[in-house]
Amino acid sequence: MATATGQVNAKRKPVFVKVEDLKPGTSGHTLIVKVVEMTPVKTSARPNRSRALLSRPVPPVRIAECVVGDETGTIIFTARNEQVDLMTKGATVILRNAKIVMFKRTTMRLAVDKWGRIEVTEPAKFAVKEDNNLSLVEYELVTVPDQGMN
Repeated sequence: MATATGQVNAKRKPVFVKVEDLKPGTSGHTLIVKVVEMTPVKTSARPNRSRALLSRPVPPVRIAECVVGDETGTIIFTARNEQVDLMTKGATVILRNAKIVMFKRTTMRLAVDKWGRIEVTEPAKFAVKEDNNLSLVEYELVTVPDQGMN
């Protein structure tokens, strides 16, 4: 892509992170993970009022909770709609531009929204460390008083 000065912007090389390095409230992560398990989630059948006003029918939302991990730990990944088809048990996937979403404001979940991508890749050679599940760690929201107002 050329800029106003005529220079070409080079794409940045992705910086791959490990599961154990994920922290609450962060985004833009690129990870290579294996799918340990995939559990479809039942979604409610009640229609959304704003969508009910539209003339065309709304396709049902598909959601699956997937335990994904690498050699440092595991985390729950929330797959939505067409992402569910890619997250098969045993598959190795690259999650690009993934973000941490706080579930019920206390535990971390991994998600990829419309700005990210999921790619199935060749099987990874690492063994998943299943005894370090970051989604089981509970966090507490703490407000820190502003020190500049003394």
